[in-house]
Amino acid sequence: MVKSVSVVLVGIGGYGNLYVNRIMNNSLPNNVSIAGVVDPHPENCEHYDWIKENNIPVYTSIEDFYKKHSADLAIISTPINFHASQTCYALNHGSSVLCEKPMSASAKDAEMIINTRNRTKKFVAIGFNWSFTSSVQQLKQDIIDGVFGKPKRLKTMVLWPRNEDYYHRASWAGKKRNQNGELILDSVANNATAHFLHHMFYLLGSKTDESARLTHLTAELYRANQIENFDTCAVKAQTEDNIDILFYAAHPVKDEIGPKFTLEFEKATITYSMEDKTDVIARFHDGTEKRYTDPEKNHLQKFETCIEAILKGNQDILCGPEASFPHTLSINAMQESVTDIPNFPKELIKRDKATNLIWVDGLEETLINCYDHWMLPNEIGINWSVKGKTIDLTYHKSVFKNL
Repeated sequence: MVKSVSVVLVGIGGYGNLYVNRIMNNSLPNNVSIAGVVDPHPENCEHYDWIKENNIPVYTSIEDFYKKHSADLAIISTPINFHASQTCYALNHGSSVLCEKPMSASAKDAEMIINTRNRTKKFVAIGFNWSFTSSVQQLKQDIIDGVFGKPKRLKTMVLWPRNEDYYHRASWAGKKRNQNGELILDSVANNATAHFLHHMFYLLGSKTDESARLTHLTAELYRANQIENFDTCAVKAQTEDNIDILFYAAHPVKDEIGPKFTLEFEKATITYSMEDKTDVIARFHDGTEKRYTDPEKNHLQKFETCIEAILKGNQDILCGPEASFPHTLSINAMQESVTDIPNFPKELIKRDKATNLIWVDGLEETLINCYDHWMLPNEIGINWSVKGKTIDLTYHKSVFKNL
């Protein structure tokens, strides 16, 4: 049994800062050390001085790190287009992997990760925060056990304002591809709010490390910011059990709303709203309730889960590639559903010069109305709406052949 865990942090300038901070403050229950960090611009990490003071090796590429070192766990916190290649490189060099969401830019790359994982006998965890919490695991198990009866339909809304600086923070932000033609697909659904789309898929999976299997998806995608991809989406997906899953997300709004979700079952309705700072509440039709702790309370439970898996020598990491695949598949389907992203009407686009926030007049009200009625904007007759094509996803069933 392993007594300590060595970690290589691949990407420390953005989200990777959180992992450095967790290790630096000795807030993990087990003996964890940083074998090295990989980042072309490590000085952007707010803890870079601590890294230098502790003589932690710093490399500009993952290849250079593995030429001289090894690690039990590689944590990938880099732009989306690097996730698949860096995950597979780490696996091939003896490391298990915790890769931040999303797993990859394409379903094809996701299958490559699964195949590499199977061949190397290491594990891959995908960092969808909520899936690793005891709260979500308890809720998911109750769904599997039929506590609420059969699922009927699910919906989630996340309206998170992001100003122009958000899209100027990196060369890949809001892009479909980079200058080398590599697929990125950065969007509101594949980045900031990705956790909450995946969450609905994950809850409907029939096993711990499995999500709902999608058959069809129809999207409405829009943009207000001057970016290549979309900053607003309204999506309807269907599962092989004929369950509708609706998702509404937008950045060009003035007020922060959500995430909030409603999950309808035969015997109960389950609700959550982050802004209300309440637990997840299941209200049964007989008047009784069951509560689950707010899953927002520990974003790095995924790290602790991976450390424990290495220490115990098991593969029980809860949310791996198979569980994450439907999210990646849904993103690909959205982009296929709407290949030419429409702009919101110019007369509706507003800008606050003091905050650099661009918002769409009436968008919040429209998406709230859609959420309340379980419909897409085009279905309620919004004049600027453009319905996307319905995409058949059944041909991707082969990825589940190992389940």
